[in-house]
Amino acid sequence: MGLLSKDIKSLDDLFVHTLQDIYYAEQQITKALPQMIEQASDPQLKQAFQTHLGETQQQIQMVEQVFRMHGHDPKGVTCPAIDGIIDEAQEIAGDIDDPQVLDAALLAAAQAVEHYEITRYGTLAAWAKQLGRQDCAGVLHQILDQEKATDQKLNRIAESKINTQAA
Repeated sequence: MGLLSKDIKSLDDLFVHTLQDIYYAEQQITKALPQMIEQASDPQLKQAFQTHLGETQQQIQMVEQVFRMHGHDPKGVTCPAIDGIIDEAQEIAGDIDDPQVLDAALLAAAQAVEHYEITRYGTLAAWAKQLGRQDCAGVLHQILDQEKATDQKLNRIAESKINTQAA
């Protein structure tokens, strides 16, 4: 067994571990978004990032609610996936001088984060249902819907202007 999975013996254990993973991820996202807001030059993109920062802070509270509903204290575990996505975005952004190309890179990084979150929340909601925790599944579905809406909003911004301006 891998280092991260040594204490995972049941679906419930896996559910809690994955909840800890996304809890950590959401906290890292709240640390990365202010820098992305500062780096973005497009006002619509800046506003989208600002809105998502507020949503992410709210989502952290919702994840904490799921922890408590499930009988656990909120606690994060390091998530190498989100760390890698954020590190890659910061590295690429540091190499770009053209503000329009930078906006495209920041938007793409934000969508990579959204896609990661969508997979995690979708899985967590399905597992919560399987575990008979409709209460937890309901909260996780609310977050999942928010993440999907953010991804769609970012996609509209990318296709309507950011990618064209960067070309």
